[in-house]
Amino acid sequence: MSSLIPTTAYLIRAIHEWCIDNGLTPHLLVKVDAHTRVPMAYVKNGEIVLNVNYTAVKDLHIDNDAVVFSARFNGVAQHIYVPIHRIGGVFARENGQGMFFEVADGQAPEPNDRDVVPTIETPEPPPAKKSHLKVVK
Repeated sequence: MSSLIPTTAYLIRAIHEWCIDNGLTPHLLVKVDAHTRVPMAYVKNGEIVLNVNYTAVKDLHIDNDAVVFSARFNGVAQHIYVPIHRIGGVFARENGQGMFFEVADGQAPEPNDRDVVPTIETPEPPPAKKSHLKVVK
C-alpha cells in the first residue's frame, strides 16, 4: 500500500470554505522558511498571517502540496507560494475559530516533481514622477 496523503490540505480547504460560507474572513498562519515565497517585509518572528478571502487574493489554488495565489502588498502585486507543511493554522479573523497545526522546524518533506517552487521575478516599481503642481500665492 502506498503512503496516505496527509489530511492537512483537506482541513485547510474545509475551514476556508466554512469561513466563506459564514461571511467570515479566512486567514492562514504561515511559518516562513526557505520554501515559502511571501513578502519578507511583513514577516515577524518567522511568521506571517495572510488574508486568503477571495476579495483579497487572485487565482487562489489550494492543493495537497501548496497554497498559491497573487495578492497586493502596499499596492504591489506579489506571487505567494506556501507549502502545506509550513501552514500553522487556518482561522476566521473575526472570531479566531479554525484549526491549527504543528509545524516541524526541521527538514521539509522529501520533494517530488510537484514540490518545485516557482521562481517569480518581481519587477522594480517605476521611478516616482516629479509633481507638476506648483504652489500659487
